[in-house]
Amino acid sequence: MCFYSKEAEQIDCWCSALPLERSIDLDLKVIESELKGKTLLVYWHLLSSASTPVSVRRLQRSLKFSSPSVVVYHLDKLHDLGLVRKDALGQYCLTEKVKVGLLRFFFRLGRFLLPRYLFYAVFFTTMLILYIGIYPQTGSIHNIIALTFGGAATFVLWYETIRIWLQKPF
Repeated sequence: MCFYSKEAEQIDCWCSALPLERSIDLDLKVIESELKGKTLLVYWHLLSSASTPVSVRRLQRSLKFSSPSVVVYHLDKLHDLGLVRKDALGQYCLTEKVKVGLLRFFFRLGRFLLPRYLFYAVFFTTMLILYIGIYPQTGSIHNIIALTFGGAATFVLWYETIRIWLQKPF
């Protein structure tokens, strides 16, 4: 429960859990609205090189931006969102990883960002191949149902994996 105090010119909250959750949701919505276009490209590059600090020039060359000032603009945007920090040498490092927008569908494996559906697609494909290789295909209703569901699941998961991979920002 919150109320506005005119004397203090602020909002006081009795229950700290609810406003905190709303503030986190609000922050994620703000981050999601700002993390688009070239800003998302810069963030994606920082995610893939999260263990090492990155200089403005290196980012400019890697992302083929027209000038370092464009990179600085987007890095400042990320800094204002609290996602990166600048060290004493002028290099930028990732401070927080957020899963908003398209990033929800990717996970990090070492330096690579891969679609989440990839593991499911590989798993179902492997199971289908093993089923075809191990069990005799007699054409019974059980074989037909297993092949139909296995094939459908494999097709849908590979389709979603490729669709999300093609939507990545670079």
